[in-house]
Amino acid sequence: MEVTISLRLPRDAASVSVTRQVLGAELDVLGVERSIRDDIELMLSEACSNVIRHATEADEYTVSVELAGDQCVITVVDTGSGFTPEQVEGSKSPLDLGEDGSPMAENGRGLQIMRALADDVRFSNRPRRGAIVCLEKTLKFVEDSPGLMLISR
Repeated sequence: MEVTISLRLPRDAASVSVTRQVLGAELDVLGVERSIRDDIELMLSEACSNVIRHATEADEYTVSVELAGDQCVITVVDTGSGFTPEQVEGSKSPLDLGEDGSPMAENGRGLQIMRALADDVRFSNRPRRGAIVCLEKTLKFVEDSPGLMLISR
């Protein structure tokens, strides 16, 4: 089984919800376990939200999702100014502090959330040409689901 979804979206807050719903519906149809779907939807939301917040020079961004066998690979590409390595380096703990130094901060935790939920996270910087975030997650399917039947063939 291989499913590929690619969306080119405006850099607008409404696009985050649309993207999450499109992918969530596909994962639901295939019968991906709810907890895995929730993780993937949250990772995707964080990656897209980062584009909305930080890619100030970008008019649009692209989300590509590849479901191959029991693997989900999400790639989010923006055309903004890129990032400094310090923005994505550091602890991989989801308990890191937010931007204001408080553990209850509302902002600044997206990278830690993505790292906590994904099996693999990669960031590629393209100075003055944007950034690429790649998130991978192993899929688990409910019994007798279409996805399970398709990957076992």
